[in-house]
Amino acid sequence: MEHSDTRKIKILFLFTIVFFGFIIFLGTLFYWAQIDRRLPTLSYEENDFASRGSIISSDGFKIATSKKLYKASVDTRNIDPDKRTLFLKLYSLYSGDPIEQIDKILKSNNGIVVLSYKIDAKKAKYIQSLAKKLIRLGVFRSYEDPKTKVTFTHGLSVGESGENRLYPAKTSMTPLVGYIKKIEQDSITKVMGVKGIERYYEDKLLAIQDSFTQGQRDLSNAIILNGKSVSLDKIDGYDIHLSISLKLQKLLENLLDERKKEFDAKEIVVAVMHAKSGAILSLASSNRYDPNFIKREDYNALNPSSIEDVFEPGSVMKSIIFSLLLRENKVNPYDIVRVYGGKFKLGKQVITDTHDYEWLSAEDVIVHSSNIGMAQLAQNLDAIEFYQGLKDFGFSQKTNIDLPYEAKGMIPPIQKLKSQTYKATVSYGYGLSTTFMQILKAYNVFNNNGRMVTPSLVSHIALQNGKKYEMPSSNEKEILPISVAKRMQKILIKTVKKGTGTRAAYEGLQIGGKTGTAHIASDGGYANNYNSSFVGFANDDKNKFTIGVLVREPKKRYYHFASLNAVPIFREVVAKLVDEGYLQPNLTSEQ
Repeated sequence: MEHSDTRKIKILFLFTIVFFGFIIFLGTLFYWAQIDRRLPTLSYEENDFASRGSIISSDGFKIATSKKLYKASVDTRNIDPDKRTLFLKLYSLYSGDPIEQIDKILKSNNGIVVLSYKIDAKKAKYIQSLAKKLIRLGVFRSYEDPKTKVTFTHGLSVGESGENRLYPAKTSMTPLVGYIKKIEQDSITKVMGVKGIERYYEDKLLAIQDSFTQGQRDLSNAIILNGKSVSLDKIDGYDIHLSISLKLQKLLENLLDERKKEFDAKEIVVAVMHAKSGAILSLASSNRYDPNFIKREDYNALNPSSIEDVFEPGSVMKSIIFSLLLRENKVNPYDIVRVYGGKFKLGKQVITDTHDYEWLSAEDVIVHSSNIGMAQLAQNLDAIEFYQGLKDFGFSQKTNIDLPYEAKGMIPPIQKLKSQTYKATVSYGYGLSTTFMQILKAYNVFNNNGRMVTPSLVSHIALQNGKKYEMPSSNEKEILPISVAKRMQKILIKTVKKGTGTRAAYEGLQIGGKTGTAHIASDGGYANNYNSSFVGFANDDKNKFTIGVLVREPKKRYYHFASLNAVPIFREVVAKLVDEGYLQPNLTSEQ
């Protein structure tokens, strides 16, 4: 019996030892599975991150482009203390970073440290060559991890850290081109469009596919490319090609800078558009900024006012309403309209003109910009015709130009347009709000045989392999019969020859347009501030351009009238188009 008990005790003791040994074995396996053993791996992976596409002008200049950034890192435990000074001097020489800065970084952590995150491609190559030289010089020594007892040697390494967005044209093309913000994606700094073209074409500019290579490696650490390896090619984002010429844009921007100072204006905006296609040749503003270095004082210039700011357009609306009267057969251009010597009472409202004509033909109401004549003619349209006509011309709707955050503006509801007073005020540009781009698009109807097209800034997109994708052409929509559009053209040409736009005339070209000088609403009334505009066209035998000029809040005394600021600027724009070969005056025939 005693022998049997002794045997059981021995078996139990042996079992206990085996059990605890097994537990220790499992714990050891778990420990080694969890810790970073820093053992060399037989597999190898390599990534090359794709870049954001560029924005390129029609004359081939990069307005926005991306540059890869690299980071350099080193494990401080592998630097031989006796050769630390040599490392500092050589790295400083190759990188251009101060020795004091590098020394401070090395002291900040006992392990892997990043020496710099913003190394360009050229310096990255220099530092990679330095890494090999440091190994040959014995700067790095082996280090044994006290936890794992594994010995390793990590030298100086260089890898991608992200991309930097550059704007070589600086302030030019702003605020159209827009700006970006930085985001972190898989430990890589990427950028994302916030405003302008950068934002609107974000899905096209975005990098499409990073390159990826995976496979076994040989003794020299090079990847073995065989049937078992995996490889994906890098595909950068699409390049966005503009219809805008950088050269012409800069010429017009310089012009606007001078005129803004001359007229002491808040801003001056100019647009030039191909009448047939809607392609924007230039959309320039005097208020610009450098997207490379945005400062607090630039904040008011970040938004393109041509599509985001709404205003009461003033007398440029007269041409729109007059064309609706012609479309509905509610007026004959030769009808005689009494304009009462420049002062007329409609209900409780007194309407005034800047001239004292007693009688004008209906078309001369446009030529001489008579508020009184227009107020009376507008009564011939019923509320539905008036409202639908404004909608047909695109008011209170987005123009669908390829820019984000476009404003719609506002037109009165049909019920209000039953009022004689509302019809009158809207007919000469008050009581509704529009954007500069809406006015430009509407006036283009007169210069395009009555058909409306969508303004566009981009002609095509392309991959880095050269493959192009044309942007779809806008659908034309007939707004006016061709006969009415041609008639309006003649009236606007007459306005330049004999009316309020005489300073826009250019010999050998077909020039037409309409002035607008509008009080700016303030605190329920109208302040002594104005927006002045001139919108029209400049055509030669082959080319047709619709051009708009907006002068916002000019402060120069007596120069708030469009005839004194927007009209001469219009002519200077035309002169630039002639100088650059976009228009060719025909001096042998009468225009």
